[in-house]
Amino acid sequence: MSGSLLLSNIHIVTKTKIIENGFVGLRDGKIDYISTLPPTGNYEKVYISRENFYLLPGMIDIHIHGGYGADMMDATAEAMNTLADNLPSEGTTSFLATTITQNHHEIEQALKNVAQWKQSNEEQAGSQAQCIGIHLEGPFISKDKAGAQPVQWIKQPDIPLFKKWLDASEQLIRIVTFAPEEDTDFAFLSLLQEKNIIPSIGHTNAHHDMINLAAKHGARHVTHLYNALSSFQHREPNAVGAALTNENLYTELITDGIHSHPLSIKLAYLAKGSDRLIMITDSMRAKGLWNGTYEFGGQTVTVSGEKALLDDGTLAGSILRMKDGVKRMKQLTNCEWTEIAKMTSTNAAAQLGLDQQLGSIEIGKLADLVIWDESGELMMTICRGQIVFEKKEANH
Repeated sequence: MSGSLLLSNIHIVTKTKIIENGFVGLRDGKIDYISTLPPTGNYEKVYISRENFYLLPGMIDIHIHGGYGADMMDATAEAMNTLADNLPSEGTTSFLATTITQNHHEIEQALKNVAQWKQSNEEQAGSQAQCIGIHLEGPFISKDKAGAQPVQWIKQPDIPLFKKWLDASEQLIRIVTFAPEEDTDFAFLSLLQEKNIIPSIGHTNAHHDMINLAAKHGARHVTHLYNALSSFQHREPNAVGAALTNENLYTELITDGIHSHPLSIKLAYLAKGSDRLIMITDSMRAKGLWNGTYEFGGQTVTVSGEKALLDDGTLAGSILRMKDGVKRMKQLTNCEWTEIAKMTSTNAAAQLGLDQQLGSIEIGKLADLVIWDESGELMMTICRGQIVFEKKEANH
Protein backbone atom coordinates (compact mmCIF):
# COMPACT_ATOMS: atom_id res chain seq x y z
CA MET A 1 0.00 0.00 0.00
CA SER A 2 1.52 3.29 -1.04
CA GLY A 3 0.48 6.72 0.20
CA SER A 4 0.41 8.43 3.57
CA LEU A 5 -2.24 9.85 5.88
CA LEU A 6 -2.01 11.81 9.13
CA LEU A 7 -4.83 11.55 11.67
CA SER A 8 -4.73 14.59 13.92
CA ASN A 9 -6.43 15.84 17.08
CA ILE A 10 -7.85 12.38 17.86
CA HIS A 11 -8.12 10.36 21.08
CA ILE A 12 -5.83 7.35 20.54
CA VAL A 13 -6.95 4.18 22.34
CA THR A 14 -3.83 2.15 23.07
CA LYS A 15 -3.53 -1.12 25.01
CA THR A 16 -3.17 0.63 28.34
CA LYS A 17 -4.47 4.18 28.06
CA ILE A 18 -6.10 6.87 25.94
CA ILE A 19 -3.79 9.51 24.46
CA GLU A 20 -5.96 12.61 24.11
CA ASN A 21 -5.81 14.88 21.05
CA GLY A 22 -2.93 12.95 19.55
CA PHE A 23 -1.43 12.37 16.11
CA VAL A 24 -1.13 9.05 14.25
CA GLY A 25 0.79 8.81 11.00
CA LEU A 26 0.09 6.09 8.44
CA ARG A 27 2.54 5.32 5.65
CA ASP A 28 2.70 2.46 3.14
CA GLY A 29 -0.05 0.54 4.92
CA LYS A 30 1.52 0.71 8.39
CA ILE A 31 1.45 2.93 11.47
CA ASP A 32 4.66 4.99 11.50
CA TYR A 33 4.00 7.78 14.02
CA ILE A 34 2.14 8.14 17.36
CA SER A 35 2.52 11.25 19.53
CA THR A 36 0.81 14.13 21.29
CA LEU A 37 2.93 16.43 19.10
CA PRO A 38 2.53 16.93 15.34
CA PRO A 39 5.15 15.17 13.20
CA THR A 40 7.88 17.06 11.38
CA GLY A 41 7.61 14.82 8.29
CA ASN A 42 5.07 15.35 5.51
CA TYR A 43 1.92 13.29 4.86
CA GLU A 44 0.01 13.38 1.58
CA LYS A 45 -3.36 13.68 3.33
CA VAL A 46 -4.37 15.02 6.72
CA TYR A 47 -7.59 14.14 8.52
CA ILE A 48 -8.45 16.59 11.31
CA SER A 49 -10.70 14.79 13.76
CA ARG A 50 -13.85 16.32 15.15
CA GLU A 51 -14.00 16.77 18.91
CA ASN A 52 -14.15 13.60 21.03
CA PHE A 53 -13.52 11.07 18.28
CA TYR A 54 -11.73 7.87 19.32
CA LEU A 55 -9.23 5.88 17.25
CA LEU A 56 -9.22 2.11 17.86
CA PRO A 57 -7.62 -0.86 16.11
CA GLY A 58 -9.70 -2.29 13.25
CA MET A 59 -12.13 -4.97 14.40
CA ILE A 60 -11.46 -8.67 13.86
CA ASP A 61 -14.55 -10.88 13.48
CA ILE A 62 -13.38 -14.45 14.07
CA HIS A 63 -16.82 -16.02 13.59
CA ILE A 64 -18.78 -14.88 10.56
CA HIS A 65 -20.61 -17.05 8.02
CA GLY A 66 -21.86 -14.34 5.72
CA GLY A 67 -23.74 -11.12 5.17
CA TYR A 68 -24.97 -8.73 2.46
CA GLY A 69 -26.44 -11.60 0.43
CA ALA A 70 -23.30 -13.77 0.49
CA ASP A 71 -22.20 -16.83 2.48
CA MET A 72 -18.73 -18.36 2.50
CA MET A 73 -20.41 -21.77 1.83
CA ASP A 74 -21.49 -20.40 -1.57
CA ALA A 75 -17.89 -21.29 -2.47
CA THR A 76 -17.51 -18.50 -5.03
CA ALA A 77 -15.04 -15.63 -5.34
CA GLU A 78 -18.05 -13.34 -5.81
CA ALA A 79 -19.45 -14.27 -2.37
CA MET A 80 -16.11 -13.68 -0.68
CA ASN A 81 -15.67 -10.32 -2.44
CA THR A 82 -19.17 -9.25 -1.36
CA LEU A 83 -18.29 -9.98 2.25
CA ALA A 84 -14.82 -8.40 2.13
CA ASP A 85 -16.14 -5.29 0.34
CA ASN A 86 -18.97 -4.69 2.83
CA LEU A 87 -17.38 -5.54 6.17
CA PRO A 88 -15.46 -2.24 6.54
CA SER A 89 -18.83 -0.44 6.65
CA GLU A 90 -19.39 -2.08 10.05
CA GLY A 91 -15.82 -1.52 11.25
CA THR A 92 -14.46 -5.00 10.50
CA THR A 93 -11.02 -4.98 8.87
CA SER A 94 -10.12 -8.69 9.31
CA PHE A 95 -12.22 -11.84 9.59
CA LEU A 96 -12.23 -15.62 9.69
CA ALA A 97 -14.58 -17.07 7.06
CA THR A 98 -16.68 -19.57 8.99
CA THR A 99 -18.11 -22.85 7.67
CA ILE A 100 -21.29 -24.65 8.72
CA THR A 101 -21.94 -28.38 8.91
CA GLN A 102 -22.79 -29.64 5.42
CA ASN A 103 -22.05 -32.66 3.25
CA HIS A 104 -18.30 -33.19 3.08
CA HIS A 105 -17.97 -32.19 -0.55
CA GLU A 106 -19.58 -28.79 0.05
CA ILE A 107 -17.31 -28.06 3.01
CA GLU A 108 -14.27 -29.03 0.94
CA GLN A 109 -15.37 -26.76 -1.95
CA ALA A 110 -15.85 -23.82 0.43
CA LEU A 111 -12.38 -24.35 1.92
CA LYS A 112 -10.76 -24.60 -1.52
CA ASN A 113 -12.55 -21.46 -2.65
CA VAL A 114 -11.19 -19.35 0.22
CA ALA A 115 -7.67 -20.62 -0.47
CA GLN A 116 -7.96 -19.80 -4.20
CA TRP A 117 -9.51 -16.37 -3.58
CA LYS A 118 -7.12 -15.25 -0.84
CA GLN A 119 -4.44 -13.87 -3.20
CA SER A 120 -6.99 -11.60 -4.88
CA ASN A 121 -8.09 -10.45 -1.39
CA GLU A 122 -4.49 -9.61 -0.45
CA GLU A 123 -4.12 -7.58 -3.65
CA GLN A 124 -7.18 -5.52 -2.56
CA ALA A 125 -5.77 -4.92 0.94
CA GLY A 126 -6.43 -1.16 0.87
CA SER A 127 -10.07 -1.51 -0.15
CA GLN A 128 -11.36 -4.79 1.38
CA ALA A 129 -11.43 -6.42 4.80
CA GLN A 130 -8.78 -9.14 4.90
CA CYS A 131 -9.67 -12.81 5.36
CA ILE A 132 -7.01 -14.00 7.80
CA GLY A 133 -8.10 -17.63 7.83
CA ILE A 134 -11.00 -20.03 8.33
CA HIS A 135 -13.06 -21.05 11.35
CA LEU A 136 -14.31 -24.63 10.85
CA GLU A 137 -17.60 -24.82 12.77
CA GLY A 138 -18.87 -28.37 12.51
CA PRO A 139 -19.27 -31.18 11.71
CA PHE A 140 -17.27 -32.53 14.71
CA ILE A 141 -19.88 -31.49 17.27
CA SER A 142 -22.68 -32.94 19.39
CA LYS A 143 -26.02 -33.81 17.78
CA ASP A 144 -27.63 -32.91 21.12
CA LYS A 145 -26.45 -29.32 20.73
CA ALA A 146 -26.70 -28.90 16.96
CA GLY A 147 -28.39 -25.50 17.13
CA ALA A 148 -28.73 -24.43 13.48
CA GLN A 149 -26.14 -26.99 12.27
CA PRO A 150 -27.83 -29.65 10.09
CA VAL A 151 -27.90 -32.83 12.24
CA GLN A 152 -27.63 -35.29 9.35
CA TRP A 153 -24.05 -34.21 8.58
CA ILE A 154 -22.74 -34.06 12.17
CA LYS A 155 -20.10 -36.69 12.89
CA GLN A 156 -17.41 -37.64 15.38
CA PRO A 157 -13.97 -36.12 14.85
CA ASP A 158 -12.42 -37.81 11.83
CA ILE A 159 -8.67 -37.22 11.64
CA PRO A 160 -8.06 -38.39 8.03
CA LEU A 161 -11.03 -36.29 6.83
CA PHE A 162 -9.79 -33.24 8.74
CA LYS A 163 -6.28 -33.59 7.30
CA LYS A 164 -7.80 -33.70 3.82
CA TRP A 165 -9.75 -30.49 4.57
CA LEU A 166 -6.70 -28.79 6.02
CA ASP A 167 -4.83 -29.50 2.77
CA ALA A 168 -7.82 -28.30 0.72
CA SER A 169 -7.74 -25.00 2.66
CA GLU A 170 -4.00 -24.66 2.06
CA GLN A 171 -3.51 -24.69 5.86
CA LEU A 172 -5.83 -21.69 6.37
CA ILE A 173 -7.95 -23.28 9.12
CA ARG A 174 -7.19 -21.28 12.29
CA ILE A 175 -10.01 -22.33 14.67
CA VAL A 176 -11.97 -25.57 14.88
CA THR A 177 -15.16 -25.83 16.94
CA PHE A 178 -15.54 -29.31 18.41
CA ALA A 179 -17.47 -31.12 21.16
CA PRO A 180 -14.90 -32.63 23.55
CA GLU A 181 -17.20 -35.50 24.57
CA GLU A 182 -17.11 -36.73 20.96
CA ASP A 183 -13.30 -36.74 20.86
CA THR A 184 -12.16 -40.12 22.22
CA ASP A 185 -8.91 -39.79 24.21
CA PHE A 186 -8.61 -36.21 22.90
CA ALA A 187 -6.79 -37.51 19.81
CA PHE A 188 -8.35 -34.79 17.63
CA LEU A 189 -7.58 -32.09 20.22
CA SER A 190 -3.93 -33.23 20.20
CA LEU A 191 -3.80 -33.01 16.40
CA LEU A 192 -5.17 -29.44 16.45
CA GLN A 193 -2.49 -28.42 18.92
CA GLU A 194 0.21 -30.10 16.86
CA LYS A 195 -0.96 -28.11 13.81
CA ASN A 196 -1.10 -24.86 15.85
CA ILE A 197 -4.86 -24.56 15.29
CA ILE A 198 -7.07 -23.15 18.07
CA PRO A 199 -9.29 -25.90 19.55
CA SER A 200 -12.60 -24.25 20.43
CA ILE A 201 -15.21 -25.92 22.64
CA GLY A 202 -18.68 -25.49 21.17
CA HIS A 203 -21.95 -27.18 20.22
CA THR A 204 -21.33 -29.45 23.22
CA ASN A 205 -23.50 -31.14 25.81
CA ALA A 206 -20.50 -31.94 28.01
CA HIS A 207 -20.38 -31.68 31.79
CA HIS A 208 -18.19 -28.97 33.38
CA ASP A 209 -15.58 -31.58 34.39
CA MET A 210 -15.17 -32.62 30.75
CA ILE A 211 -14.81 -28.97 29.67
CA ASN A 212 -12.13 -28.29 32.27
CA LEU A 213 -10.34 -31.52 31.32
CA ALA A 214 -10.34 -30.49 27.65
CA ALA A 215 -8.93 -27.09 28.68
CA LYS A 216 -6.22 -28.88 30.65
CA HIS A 217 -5.37 -30.81 27.47
CA GLY A 218 -5.10 -27.67 25.36
CA ALA A 219 -8.57 -26.39 24.39
CA ARG A 220 -8.32 -22.61 24.80
CA HIS A 221 -11.42 -21.09 23.27
CA VAL A 222 -15.22 -21.32 23.52
CA THR A 223 -17.52 -20.82 20.52
CA HIS A 224 -20.41 -18.34 21.04
CA LEU A 225 -20.74 -18.47 24.84
CA TYR A 226 -24.19 -19.61 26.09
CA ASN A 227 -25.40 -20.74 22.65
CA ALA A 228 -25.41 -24.48 21.90
CA LEU A 229 -23.65 -25.26 25.21
CA SER A 230 -24.94 -27.35 28.14
CA SER A 231 -26.56 -24.69 30.28
CA PHE A 232 -25.72 -23.37 33.72
CA GLN A 233 -27.60 -24.60 36.79
CA HIS A 234 -26.29 -23.66 40.22
CA ARG A 235 -25.64 -27.32 41.11
CA GLU A 236 -24.69 -28.34 37.57
CA PRO A 237 -22.60 -25.50 36.10
CA ASN A 238 -21.99 -27.52 32.90
CA ALA A 239 -20.21 -26.04 29.86
CA VAL A 240 -21.43 -22.49 30.47
CA GLY A 241 -20.19 -22.55 34.08
CA ALA A 242 -16.80 -23.93 33.06
CA ALA A 243 -16.47 -21.37 30.25
CA LEU A 244 -17.25 -18.48 32.60
CA THR A 245 -14.83 -19.61 35.32
CA ASN A 246 -11.87 -21.24 33.51
CA GLU A 247 -9.24 -18.54 33.10
CA ASN A 248 -7.52 -20.40 30.26
CA LEU A 249 -10.56 -20.15 28.01
CA TYR A 250 -11.18 -17.16 25.78
CA THR A 251 -14.90 -16.95 25.03
CA GLU A 252 -16.69 -15.64 21.98
CA LEU A 253 -19.85 -13.64 22.61
CA ILE A 254 -22.59 -12.50 20.22
CA THR A 255 -23.53 -9.11 21.66
CA ASP A 256 -26.87 -8.56 19.93
CA GLY A 257 -29.01 -8.98 23.06
CA ILE A 258 -30.93 -11.74 21.24
CA HIS A 259 -28.57 -14.72 21.28
CA SER A 260 -28.01 -13.95 24.96
CA HIS A 261 -30.16 -11.87 27.29
CA PRO A 262 -28.59 -8.48 28.09
CA LEU A 263 -28.02 -9.65 31.70
CA SER A 264 -26.15 -12.72 30.41
CA ILE A 265 -23.91 -10.43 28.35
CA LYS A 266 -23.24 -8.36 31.46
CA LEU A 267 -22.55 -11.55 33.47
CA ALA A 268 -20.00 -12.70 30.87
CA TYR A 269 -18.29 -9.32 31.05
CA LEU A 270 -18.17 -9.43 34.86
CA ALA A 271 -16.97 -13.06 34.98
CA LYS A 272 -14.44 -13.11 32.13
CA GLY A 273 -13.44 -9.46 32.01
CA SER A 274 -12.45 -7.70 28.81
CA ASP A 275 -9.18 -9.68 28.75
CA ARG A 276 -10.92 -12.98 27.95
CA LEU A 277 -13.95 -11.99 25.86
CA ILE A 278 -13.98 -11.84 22.06
CA MET A 279 -16.96 -10.12 20.46
CA ILE A 280 -18.24 -11.81 17.28
CA THR A 281 -21.23 -11.51 14.96
CA ASP A 282 -21.85 -15.14 13.87
CA SER A 283 -23.79 -13.43 11.09
CA MET A 284 -25.38 -15.12 8.08
CA ARG A 285 -26.21 -13.89 4.57
CA ALA A 286 -29.28 -11.83 5.56
CA LYS A 287 -27.19 -9.28 7.46
CA GLY A 288 -27.57 -5.88 5.83
CA LEU A 289 -30.65 -7.00 3.84
CA TRP A 290 -34.41 -6.81 4.32
CA ASN A 291 -36.80 -9.10 6.19
CA GLY A 292 -37.56 -12.27 4.22
CA THR A 293 -36.51 -15.88 3.73
CA TYR A 294 -32.88 -16.86 3.15
CA GLU A 295 -30.70 -19.98 2.96
CA PHE A 296 -28.26 -21.02 5.71
CA GLY A 297 -26.55 -24.42 5.72
CA GLY A 298 -29.08 -25.76 3.23
CA GLN A 299 -31.99 -24.72 5.47
CA THR A 300 -34.63 -22.01 5.14
CA VAL A 301 -34.16 -19.11 7.53
CA THR A 302 -36.80 -16.43 8.11
CA VAL A 303 -35.57 -12.99 9.08
CA SER A 304 -37.94 -10.67 10.90
CA GLY A 305 -36.68 -7.56 12.68
CA GLU A 306 -33.43 -8.48 14.45
CA LYS A 307 -34.00 -12.27 14.50
CA ALA A 308 -33.06 -15.02 12.04
CA LEU A 309 -34.96 -18.26 12.74
CA LEU A 310 -35.23 -21.78 11.33
CA ASP A 311 -38.74 -23.13 10.73
CA ASP A 312 -38.74 -24.74 14.20
CA GLY A 313 -37.87 -21.43 15.89
CA THR A 314 -34.14 -22.15 16.42
CA LEU A 315 -31.90 -19.10 16.18
CA ALA A 316 -29.90 -19.43 12.95
CA GLY A 317 -26.86 -17.22 13.09
CA SER A 318 -27.37 -13.50 13.52
CA ILE A 319 -27.79 -10.41 11.38
CA LEU A 320 -25.55 -8.44 13.74
CA ARG A 321 -23.03 -5.91 12.48
CA MET A 322 -19.90 -5.49 14.61
CA LYS A 323 -20.55 -1.76 15.02
CA ASP A 324 -23.99 -2.46 16.50
CA GLY A 325 -22.49 -5.09 18.81
CA VAL A 326 -20.08 -2.45 20.12
CA LYS A 327 -22.87 0.01 20.80
CA ARG A 328 -24.88 -2.66 22.63
CA MET A 329 -21.86 -3.78 24.68
CA LYS A 330 -21.10 -0.23 25.79
CA GLN A 331 -24.74 0.36 26.76
CA LEU A 332 -25.03 -2.88 28.74
CA THR A 333 -21.71 -2.85 30.58
CA ASN A 334 -20.60 0.79 30.56
CA CYS A 335 -17.17 -0.53 29.53
CA GLU A 336 -14.28 1.72 28.51
CA TRP A 337 -12.97 2.25 24.97
CA THR A 338 -9.76 0.46 25.99
CA GLU A 339 -11.90 -2.59 26.81
CA ILE A 340 -13.78 -2.39 23.50
CA ALA A 341 -10.40 -2.44 21.74
CA LYS A 342 -9.49 -5.64 23.60
CA MET A 343 -12.81 -7.40 22.98
CA THR A 344 -13.04 -6.48 19.29
CA SER A 345 -9.39 -6.71 18.23
CA THR A 346 -6.53 -7.25 20.70
CA ASN A 347 -7.76 -10.56 22.15
CA ALA A 348 -8.56 -12.04 18.75
CA ALA A 349 -5.16 -11.05 17.37
CA ALA A 350 -3.44 -12.60 20.41
CA GLN A 351 -5.41 -15.86 20.11
CA LEU A 352 -4.52 -16.11 16.41
CA GLY A 353 -0.85 -15.31 17.02
CA LEU A 354 -1.12 -12.18 14.86
CA ASP A 355 -0.45 -9.66 17.61
CA GLN A 356 2.80 -8.52 16.00
CA GLN A 357 0.78 -7.16 13.05
CA LEU A 358 -2.75 -6.50 14.28
CA GLY A 359 -4.85 -5.84 17.36
CA SER A 360 -3.48 -2.58 18.78
CA ILE A 361 -2.27 0.87 17.80
CA GLU A 362 1.52 0.63 17.81
CA ILE A 363 4.28 1.81 15.48
CA GLY A 364 5.09 -0.83 12.86
CA LYS A 365 1.70 -2.55 12.98
CA LEU A 366 -0.67 -2.66 10.02
CA ALA A 367 -2.77 0.48 9.61
CA ASP A 368 -6.18 -1.18 10.11
CA LEU A 369 -8.13 1.33 12.20
CA VAL A 370 -11.60 2.51 13.13
CA ILE A 371 -12.84 5.89 14.35
CA TRP A 372 -15.85 6.21 16.69
CA ASP A 373 -17.68 9.21 18.08
CA GLU A 374 -18.21 9.39 21.84
CA SER A 375 -21.75 7.96 21.59
CA GLY A 376 -20.48 4.76 19.91
CA GLU A 377 -21.30 5.56 16.27
CA LEU A 378 -18.78 4.30 13.72
CA MET A 379 -17.39 7.26 11.78
CA MET A 380 -14.57 5.83 9.67
CA THR A 381 -12.80 2.59 8.76
CA ILE A 382 -9.23 2.50 7.49
CA CYS A 383 -7.79 -0.61 5.82
CA ARG A 384 -4.01 -0.67 5.40
CA GLY A 385 -3.82 3.10 5.62
CA GLN A 386 -6.65 3.78 3.15
CA ILE A 387 -10.03 5.26 4.14
CA VAL A 388 -12.59 2.73 2.88
CA PHE A 389 -15.65 3.81 4.85
CA GLU A 390 -16.56 7.29 6.04
CA LYS A 391 -19.74 8.82 7.45
CA LYS A 392 -20.40 12.36 6.34
CA GLU A 393 -20.49 13.36 10.03
CA ALA A 394 -16.81 12.37 10.25
CA ASN A 395 -15.86 15.70 8.69
CA HIS A 396 -16.33 19.26 9.89
